[in-house]
Amino acid sequence: MSDVELPVSRPIKRKPTHPGELMREILDEHVRMPIAEAARRMDVSRPALYAVLNGTGAVTAEMALRFGRLVHGAPDLYVQMQVRRDLWLAEQRLKDQLDQIEPAV
Repeated sequence: MSDVELPVSRPIKRKPTHPGELMREILDEHVRMPIAEAARRMDVSRPALYAVLNGTGAVTAEMALRFGRLVHGAPDLYVQMQVRRDLWLAEQRLKDQLDQIEPAV
């Protein structure tokens, strides 16, 4: 049986930026579009968009696609940022439990 090398990532020390922060910056500074107008064009509710832009709501694949279309951006960037943040937060919550798991390799 050959040795298998699995990818290992370096631990992230600080909480990753919520993708909504970047999205808000793009809307405010680059596109210069009011949030209500962005929500209307994206066909999402204002509260849903506000939640994402304020960092209290998660960026879903659907929201990323809609926002990417609005600003000619890359939706995968917003989703990747959300996944990084979610993983970091989960790791903080589960640290003690994860330390108890004996690695198979």
